[in-house]
Amino acid sequence: MLGEGTDAGAEGPDGVVLVVDDDRDMRSALSSLFRSIGLATAAFASGEELLAHGIPDQPTCIVLDVRLRGASGLDLQTHLNDAGKTASIVFISGYGDVPMTVAAMKAGAVNFIAKPFREQDLLDAVNEALQRDRDRRQALSQTRQLRERFAGLTGREQEVMQLLVRGLMNKQVADSLGISQATVKIYRGQAMRKMQARTFAELVIMAQTLGLVKAGDVPLAVAAPEALDTASQARAA
Repeated sequence: MLGEGTDAGAEGPDGVVLVVDDDRDMRSALSSLFRSIGLATAAFASGEELLAHGIPDQPTCIVLDVRLRGASGLDLQTHLNDAGKTASIVFISGYGDVPMTVAAMKAGAVNFIAKPFREQDLLDAVNEALQRDRDRRQALSQTRQLRERFAGLTGREQEVMQLLVRGLMNKQVADSLGISQATVKIYRGQAMRKMQARTFAELVIMAQTLGLVKAGDVPLAVAAPEALDTASQARAA
């Protein structure tokens, strides 16, 4: 089911704007405004129509009226959040409802614009929302890639990586796993190559992204464990 005023394919290189407003004239005006700057646009009279249409798999901004017939705009926002649907929302409303505005922003809305509004203010809010959604989708894609790379490590490479990024030195890892320090370095190098980490600091950041270690749990010097090993050996000598 396609919304009224839907562009062909409802897709564009810069993203998609989905307008949800139960006022036909407002839907038409907003759709024309967004199409005038080259944005693919689809319009819907209710949240139910939008859900039937679905959220496209590309940067998306939903321009959503707070007060709709049937489920409200806030109800739709809650549903989308609960379903894990990624799209940035810009609310529009003819009512100066401060509690509603606060609730919408706390739930992740990018902006809340009161009617009547300047066209440029709305366009600025939509462009910001689309950029946020691009950034969010890129971050999700990068995290998926990291998970795939980590899954491609051998069990031993995963063990060595997790111990090193938590701050253990090569000798401590070797003692913990019952292997030599030279072998630890080999596994570390293989893990870095497969994870596509150019430096150990990058590997630590990747581990944090994957939730393998918390930022506060990583010692400041963990980015250079080989330096710690060298210093320890020097003191021992």
